[in-house]
Amino acid sequence: MNRLIDKLAILTICTISLLLTSSFTAPVITVLTAIAVSSAAQLFTGTPAASAIIAAGSLLCGFFPMFFCTIPLMLYDALWEKKWWLVLPAASVILKLGSLSARQLIITAAAAAVAYIIYTRISGLEKTVEKLTQLRDEVAGKNRQLSEQNIRLAHAQDSEIRLATMKERNRIAREIHDNVGHMLTRSILQSGALIVINKDEQLREPLESLRSTLDSAMTSIRESVHDLHDDSIDLKKVIEDSISSVDSRFTVDLDCDVSAAMPGSVKLCIIGIVKEGLSNAVKHSNGDRISIIVREHPAFYQLMLEDNGSCTEINESGIGLKNMTDRAEALNGRITFTPSPQGFRIFLSLPKNDNAVT
Repeated sequence: MNRLIDKLAILTICTISLLLTSSFTAPVITVLTAIAVSSAAQLFTGTPAASAIIAAGSLLCGFFPMFFCTIPLMLYDALWEKKWWLVLPAASVILKLGSLSARQLIITAAAAAVAYIIYTRISGLEKTVEKLTQLRDEVAGKNRQLSEQNIRLAHAQDSEIRLATMKERNRIAREIHDNVGHMLTRSILQSGALIVINKDEQLREPLESLRSTLDSAMTSIRESVHDLHDDSIDLKKVIEDSISSVDSRFTVDLDCDVSAAMPGSVKLCIIGIVKEGLSNAVKHSNGDRISIIVREHPAFYQLMLEDNGSCTEINESGIGLKNMTDRAEALNGRITFTPSPQGFRIFLSLPKNDNAVT
């Protein structure tokens, strides 16, 4: 739109030069021809056709001297094509320069200067806008990268905090087990010994009550230690550690999508089966790829472990398979083993209920 406005201003100056002639029809035809040539050049801008049109329009000056008054318009288009020399054919007007008055030549020269000045300012403005746009895009890209980096840092920080929390829980569990647990055990043994050697019937009931209290305290401590230990298990990290020890001939793909609220008993069951399954694959499979998928669904947990080695039969009495079956049954779960020429698959399903053994 700006380019059209600029052309209109240049054409207005050129029209003033054309009005200095005595003819009426010639200026009108010249203006219409100049508009047509300039419009065609702008339509095909950036192509060889635009250059050819501008050069042809400039050449018309040699045949129709009055067309030289519109050469500033051709110059403006040539400058946008980065080929100012396309207007050089207009120099052929020299052969018929007597057809134009001095005032027409002066106004034409002024219009050419205006065309150059307008082009210089507008092109400079467009370059500035282009640079600003590029700068804006770069800033937006940097902001996007910074945002992604902040998200990664936040996730890393959350992981570090979670890992530190788990380590602290393990430490507390060990401290309770090693110190408080041992002292309670010793107290229970001492109270039992006192009950055995006590001869005073009046002290028997208090001693029995003391022993019962200590037993209850010991049970509570064991449950607390058990809960702390189970909460500190990072299922995905433990599986990844198990994968890292697998033979290098295998490529192992892990897809683990479970919540942090998974019970510790379920974590231990899945970890045990994954370790046993990886061990069996390394020992017996002739494949080179293992896939592990752990999923949490609204009503159950699911594990699928398979390799791409050929397997047509399995030894149902194998200790490894029996151990995996026992782990699943202990949590009221179901596990199946599927051999095929395409590979061996272990499929585990554990229900979400309060009846599972913890």
